[in-house]
Amino acid sequence: MKAIAYYHSLPITDPQSLQDVELPEPVAGPRDLLVEVKAISVNPVDTKVRQNVQPEGGVAKVLGWDVAGVVKAVGSEVTLFKAGDKVFYAGSIARAGGNSELHVVDERIVGHMPKTLGFAEAAALPLTAITAWELLFERLQIQEGQGDQGQSLLIVGAAGGVGSILTQLASQLTGLKVIGTASRALTQDWVRSLGADLVIDHSQPLSKVLKESGQPQVTHVASLTQTDQHLDELVEALAPQGKLALIDDPKALDVTKLKRKSLSLHWEFMYTRSLFETADMLEQHKLLNRVAALIDAGTLKTTVGEHFGTINAENLRRAHALLESGKSKGKIVLEGF
Repeated sequence: MKAIAYYHSLPITDPQSLQDVELPEPVAGPRDLLVEVKAISVNPVDTKVRQNVQPEGGVAKVLGWDVAGVVKAVGSEVTLFKAGDKVFYAGSIARAGGNSELHVVDERIVGHMPKTLGFAEAAALPLTAITAWELLFERLQIQEGQGDQGQSLLIVGAAGGVGSILTQLASQLTGLKVIGTASRALTQDWVRSLGADLVIDHSQPLSKVLKESGQPQVTHVASLTQTDQHLDELVEALAPQGKLALIDDPKALDVTKLKRKSLSLHWEFMYTRSLFETADMLEQHKLLNRVAALIDAGTLKTTVGEHFGTINAENLRRAHALLESGKSKGKIVLEGF
């Protein structure tokens, strides 16, 4: 089968950083689906793994943890899907990625694809939707409905992949006042279109801009990028006993700064359930089905920012380069081989 892989961790400017290769077809285990990959999207985790994980023993390493496709075959213990079903999912970093014509994935972390979307639009959603949902409803423990009315959520990096779906979830499904950050006019307009009540520039001191905007403090923060750089401003902006959630990888974080206000810290990593095969792994299947229903109802919309064409090494290198620049808007998708 066709696949895109790498053999050595290299800068994305190197043509060998991602290569077109031929690999054996994967075999589904008892709880696995064998999926014919129709479309993928690209995430910061792809660039981080490529930069930091050196493949062992000359084995080709395949990235890609957002897939939309069609079930080709099912394992002996599969109960949730059948051949021919259209599916979308984010997979597991403990297994090969989905940048290949065929892919195997545990059924418990797969959802039925939204009926109203094409494969490319669906591929933009799984990883970021799972991350945003778990961060909002499980880590920060926000309630669906109007139970948290009067409280506020600051989303740092609201124009990116996770921010684009988190902004929608918070504005559509909760009573929170949603404040998004973005540094360019284009991305600020994007965040407004997703439902943010207020958009501010994170290239300026956040606590100062919030005060000038008539929002001196917030009760919750979702820090999606550069948490270490913004930490002092976030602590200043958070109300006493507020909650700070993050998804990025700061080299260091002085959490003692949270003590004076009794602030709580919450880390979200959507691969925890699949990596450790937790008892509640099935929650991601349920979550993706719920997201699909919200898409089909028109409550949420896909977060495609750019379509980079066919799934091949050249186009994936372009996608990685754009992500590494920090200037992407929404999700980058690729479709077909």
